[in-house]
Amino acid sequence: MISIIVPVYNSSSTIIQCLLSIVKQESFFFDKEIVIINDGSTDNSEKLILDFIKEHEEQDIKYISKSNGGVSSARNLGIHTAKYEWVAFLDSDDIWLPNKLTTQFNTIESSAFNIDFLGCARNGEVLSILGRKVNKLHKARVIELLVKMFPQTSTAVVKKSVILRVGCYDETMTHSEDGDLWIRICSIADFYYLPLSLVITGDGKPNFGASGLSANLPAMEKGVNQTLKRSFDNKMISLPIFVLLRLFYKTKYIRRILITKFRQW
Repeated sequence: MISIIVPVYNSSSTIIQCLLSIVKQESFFFDKEIVIINDGSTDNSEKLILDFIKEHEEQDIKYISKSNGGVSSARNLGIHTAKYEWVAFLDSDDIWLPNKLTTQFNTIESSAFNIDFLGCARNGEVLSILGRKVNKLHKARVIELLVKMFPQTSTAVVKKSVILRVGCYDETMTHSEDGDLWIRICSIADFYYLPLSLVITGDGKPNFGASGLSANLPAMEKGVNQTLKRSFDNKMISLPIFVLLRLFYKTKYIRRILITKFRQW
């Protein structure tokens, strides 16, 4: 039914809680596998993972160790390794609430609509697009994702066939690679968002400017602009929309720089 892909890089302080949140999913009776991709960790992540696997022999867990190539290469390897129809992603510093998978698959099975991709909220957030709050199951459009990229990676479940159809992650991108993939999926498939908070990400840290990849705001801006250009080149948006969004991104970037500096004071 579902393959859960967990990329790992030097995650010794968080990986066990991450994996436990998968094992402890409540009332989830579908077949599942956990695919752990160790992307060249240099800490003791591998030992912790192998010990975890021994302690949970009842779980279907695949462990793959590879040289460091970045999170996109790790996720792509996990996608190609996955044996089930659905794929979910869980970053090694995030955790799922116990009802995460059950809630999402109940939504997919009970919906009158075809759903190829389903994300949800995290950290208690309320999604608002151009001032309009999303308070029910919502089918997203490409323009909405370009205005406000959502959902976060660890909230998503998506059909493997759809990911393969759009070509998986772009491994040349170091930032905003999720947004790039989401937009390509949204352009050809039924992409939905569920406004329930079912994931805790990054130990509740701010979504940008705090630590990790999201702390590199110039690289993030470069990534979103690369995604915007690709969307225009692929005729997903018009030239006027492209220009407006370039200006919007620049304003957003300046705002984030100021907010980050204010936090440091």
